[in-house]
Amino acid sequence: MGPKQRYTSAIKAWPVEERPRERLLAHGSGALTTAELIAILLRTGTGGQSAVELARSLLEKTGGLRELDRKGVEELQEAKGLGLAKIAQLKAALELGRRLMAEEKKVLGSVSSSKEVHEWLRPQMQGLTKEVFKVLLLNGNNEVLESVTASEGSLTESPVYLRNLVNLANRHQAAALIVAHNHPSGNPRPSPTDKSLTEELVVMGRLLKIGVLDHVIIGDGRYYSFADEGLIEQYGAAFDGRRTR
Repeated sequence: MGPKQRYTSAIKAWPVEERPRERLLAHGSGALTTAELIAILLRTGTGGQSAVELARSLLEKTGGLRELDRKGVEELQEAKGLGLAKIAQLKAALELGRRLMAEEKKVLGSVSSSKEVHEWLRPQMQGLTKEVFKVLLLNGNNEVLESVTASEGSLTESPVYLRNLVNLANRHQAAALIVAHNHPSGNPRPSPTDKSLTEELVVMGRLLKIGVLDHVIIGDGRYYSFADEGLIEQYGAAFDGRRTR
């Protein structure tokens, strides 16, 4: 009989789809627990413990992230498995999180009308040979936090998924959004698909408390605004009416 083998809980022995780093890359950081995120920083465990188990133990002993952040280097060294390199990585990550929260969002400009939206986006969108769908993410003062291309399509359509728009708004902590796309034909009149998408978007905004201020279609030197035509308000009122019945 050969030498006894030690049972191991090392992360590298786990199925790939269960490893924290691989799960983060595949599904995003929001899919991981706090312990799994810390485990990625720790990289390795100690004394038969995986990095995840070490992270869980650390959180239990300190009482959570806030207390972990408050503890000094000497206190953390008392925890089994935490050397200076791991402590430095943890402290650096916590400090980055604190700076992220303190950092003011950069404002790219402000928009208060469909005309300003058209002037903002026309240089980027007029003359394109395929449909491109853009989103302006706004704060409560109608200041643009980010301008994002949500999708690119063909000559006649650009597929847009409402879930992606929700994720964009949440990621940038936007209070409101304005969507826009171009018509390569040059005629900005909305299609039935444009109208149904806008109505669905307004309903989604009402449900999630995200203001949908306008949908602007950019043509050749002209544009169409759902807000100017009263349709944003109409779609919202219709939804509110259905909810109160």
